[in-house]
Amino acid sequence: MKRILITGAGSFIGSRVKAYLEQWPEDYQADMVSLRTDAWRKQSFQGYDAILHAAGIVHQNKSKDDPAQAELYDRVNHDLSVEVAEKAKREGVGQFLFLSTEAVYGLHAPVGKVITITKDTPVHPVDNYGISKARAEEALKALRDESFKVAILRPPMIYGKGCKGNYQTLAKLAKKLPVFPLIENQRSMLYIDNLCEFIRLLVEDGADGLYCPQNAEYVSTSDMVNRIAHANGHGILLVRGFGWALKLLSPVTGMVDKAFGSLCYDRALSDYPKNYCVKSFDESILETERASQ
Repeated sequence: MKRILITGAGSFIGSRVKAYLEQWPEDYQADMVSLRTDAWRKQSFQGYDAILHAAGIVHQNKSKDDPAQAELYDRVNHDLSVEVAEKAKREGVGQFLFLSTEAVYGLHAPVGKVITITKDTPVHPVDNYGISKARAEEALKALRDESFKVAILRPPMIYGKGCKGNYQTLAKLAKKLPVFPLIENQRSMLYIDNLCEFIRLLVEDGADGLYCPQNAEYVSTSDMVNRIAHANGHGILLVRGFGWALKLLSPVTGMVDKAFGSLCYDRALSDYPKNYCVKSFDESILETERASQ
């Protein structure tokens, strides 16, 4: 049996990973620990095969670019991550899985332009979130040795039942709007169950290294909105010809590029010897929306 300790009690990803692993009670024991107080420092990590570090400050639009919040992001996403990893290593845990982010690349794709992240794309974070995660990555790499594996994950946008952020914004629009722009962009996304399976495989394999998991399919925002609408029994008309208007709006609000730009991982960057995409994109939308109804 593999024993996994998940930091970030109550977090979206941590809670879903725990529930996912509980499908195999004879193979996995998943426990959660909160880092909000100092109590975790007195808890023993001995006997755990892996730590999944899911705790942290997530991408908050109001604070990610605020210089006054940089220290807080760094203290939680960088310093605290290293403290947990050092404790895990001292107490004999063999593997540390760190949830980083696509934001370490510091890229955004304007409407009409395709940006593909490859193995040669440099890390160049531009906001508090990305900078703090990139600093944590570098510090964690230094802890690696033959008995302490460090697996760093840089997922794109994660979605599923209970998720927050851009998916929920688009879902609200999909359920209300009669028409939506038809833009044939491409985005890398990752359904929560596919992430959970990927983490399970990394634990099974005792994996070490850098990973950029994503769904088997690139996602068009217009197609996603259309599928969400139909999953909720709502008809929506996709209309061409909005590209010029979106380009004009792009400098005004970053939401336009986030929604309609083309930013994706190269397929080769997400390869893994074992299949982790247990749900197709269509299945993931249906499951997410049915669970929300």
